[in-house]
Amino acid sequence: MASISFRAVTKRYAGDVVAVRDLDLEIRDKEFVVLLGPSGCGKSTTLNMIAGLEEVTEGELRFGDAVVNELPPHKRDVAMVFQSYALYPHKSVYENIAFGLRMRKVDKAEIDRRVLEAANKLAIAHLLQRRPSQLSGGQRQRVALGRAMVRQPAVFLMDEPLSNLDAALRISMRAEIKQLHTAMQTTFVYVTHDQAEALTLADRIVVMNDGLIQQIGSADDIYERPRNMFVASFLGNPPINYLQGTIEARDGGNEFRRGALRVPLPWAAHAAGREVVLGIRPEDVAPLSERPDAPRITGTVETVLPVGSDRFLGLRVEQRSVFVRVAKQAQHREGESITLGLASERLHLFDPQTGSSLRGDAS
Repeated sequence: MASISFRAVTKRYAGDVVAVRDLDLEIRDKEFVVLLGPSGCGKSTTLNMIAGLEEVTEGELRFGDAVVNELPPHKRDVAMVFQSYALYPHKSVYENIAFGLRMRKVDKAEIDRRVLEAANKLAIAHLLQRRPSQLSGGQRQRVALGRAMVRQPAVFLMDEPLSNLDAALRISMRAEIKQLHTAMQTTFVYVTHDQAEALTLADRIVVMNDGLIQQIGSADDIYERPRNMFVASFLGNPPINYLQGTIEARDGGNEFRRGALRVPLPWAAHAAGREVVLGIRPEDVAPLSERPDAPRITGTVETVLPVGSDRFLGLRVEQRSVFVRVAKQAQHREGESITLGLASERLHLFDPQTGSSLRGDAS
């Protein structure tokens, strides 16, 4: 059993610096949870409290039914993979992987079996006699993973493990980590500021900012139904576009209005005249030929950015810059005025004062 519970947990440092505030979080047994947020949001501190590397100032941290606030790290049955890999440079790959088992006085035959099993799973069996200096970044990361795997921990912790790798290698390593979770059937808690890692790896994502949880949910929940403007803007590349305007009455319903831009809001029921922020994701537009009856957005092309299979346009819409994604084949020129259809059912609406979502289905 490797469920983890934070109950009103606060981490405070000297000088009244609060890194994590009133954290309530339930991590289920065998779940893959990603703590996502910008630098300084409290995600690594949360991970370190699970590992026992940071003390809980207030509240309770539980593993299953047991309170572990005072339990030392070596008794918590957790293994951790660090951003820096933390390999011993003078030891071979085999010795690095086996080190923790030797410290626990595991039988040599069992050490050999576990090391070889982990090395085969990670495709590094042919590297067991090399030193870390003879390995690539990806190979060193596999060694760090192998060292944690052989411990056969109840909880597997990872702190920005892919941040030192190049972009192509990060993508392949994500797939390997996902496969590793499936094979090990162990609780994984993973810290990152990279939204792509969170979206591809997590069973659930915990978005954090300023030491507080902003939203918890699946990748689809977080992306499609953000609870506030911070969550909406943190996920998505390019990020969501925001246009501030007002709610106006329209044919028994409501519409968003900013200058000449008018967008019906079929799911909004708010008082006319209310100030709001409309959120439009770059992908939620289409040529009028595909959406002839959709609400329209017109703008002047300021920039054309080809990105592989897609093309992004920077539009000037009612004195604001708006980025949209169009097909690679779309031919647009800077200075051109274009009109696109909006997927009105996928738009977002926020309160400009609190940043909170005004859609009823926000998670």
